Amino acid sequence: MKILELWPEIAWIKNNELREQVTKTWELALKRSILSSEDLNNIPFTLLCGPDLKVTFMDHKRSVVHIARAAGEKCNEFYHGELPVNMDILIAGAILADVGKLLEYVLDENGRAIQGTYGKYLRHPFSGVSIAEECGVPAEVCHIIATHAGEGNMVKRTTEAYLVHHADFMTFLPFKERLKV
Repeated sequence: MKILELWPEIAWIKNNELREQVTKTWELALKRSILSSEDLNNIPFTLLCGPDLKVTFMDHKRSVVHIARAAGEKCNEFYHGELPVNMDILIAGAILADVGKLLEYVLDENGRAIQGTYGKYLRHPFSGVSIAEECGVPAEVCHIIATHAGEGNMVKRTTEAYLVHHADFMTFLPFKERLKV
C-alpha cells in the first residue's frame, strides 16, 4: 500500500518539501516496523483498552489530523492573527505524531498488537522524532511529535503542538476513562 493511500491527508500539506519529508518518514517507519499498513488498519489504536476495541490505529490517527486541522482553521479565522497557526506544520505534526508507534508495537503469536521491548525503553515520541529527523523533517514539526504525549508536559508547547496534543487526548481519554467504570 502506498503512503498516500494510508494517509490521503498528506495532500493537505502545501509545501512540497515538507509533504515529501512526511511521506518519507512514514515509508521509513513502515520499512523498519514489523507492522504493515494493513495491520495499522486493523490493530486497536491504543493498547490500554484491549484487543476488542473497534477503533483502529488509522481511525484514531486520521481523526486526530482532521480535528487538529479544523481547530487550526478556526484559530486562524476567529483570532485576528493573535494566535496564528501554520497549517502545514500543524498537519505534518498531526500526521507524524504517532509514527514512532510503528517501532514501539509488535504482534504477539495471535496477531494482536503489544508493546515490544524497544517500546518499553523508548516510547513513540522519542523514536518518532528520531525517524523524522533522519528524513529531514523541520524542528517545528519534530517539536509536535516530541510534545504530543505526556512527555511534552515538561516543555513549552507551540500553538500547533497544543492543538495536536489536545486533539489526540480528547479522542483518547474518554476510552481510557471507560476502563474505570
